[in-house]
Amino acid sequence: MSSEWLRSRNPCNHDVVAEHVPDQFEGHEPRRADQPEGEPYEWFRRAETLLAQGNADAAAVLLERLRALDPDSTSVLEDWSRALFDARRFEEAALAFAELVERSPDDDYAHYGLGMSLWRLQKFPAARDHLAMARVMRPGRPEYESALTQVHATLKARVEAGLPAEGPVHT
Repeated sequence: MSSEWLRSRNPCNHDVVAEHVPDQFEGHEPRRADQPEGEPYEWFRRAETLLAQGNADAAAVLLERLRALDPDSTSVLEDWSRALFDARRFEEAALAFAELVERSPDDDYAHYGLGMSLWRLQKFPAARDHLAMARVMRPGRPEYESALTQVHATLKARVEAGLPAEGPVHT
């Protein structure tokens, strides 16, 4: 399954938060030799461009540097979570999305990203719970409905086959 769903922007608050990123980095230290060119806000915009172009690993590197400068930035955490997912670093993505859920429990996108990451980790019951939460918080999102339907089908098939609800199936 494609990770196209994570490449789109969060319609809830991402654009609004991103407009405030420059303020979050005021007073940062001068550029070190191992830092990217430009100001932190330019790194953020570059990371967003890299994500949009499907270059998730490079975006994750920039976003990790931004997290080091400002670990409290929710917009950086969200993009970093997306980059980790797109880079197929699902364990790290799940942890990052879980932090996002902890910070903003009413953020449907955070629940959706966590649910998708848990799904890839074959933690189907937990994935179902977060995907269901996202769907309830933002009804009508087809990607939320589709993911939840697929996880429900997987759980149903596992129960009917007498298989465990999570983890790989050994034959």
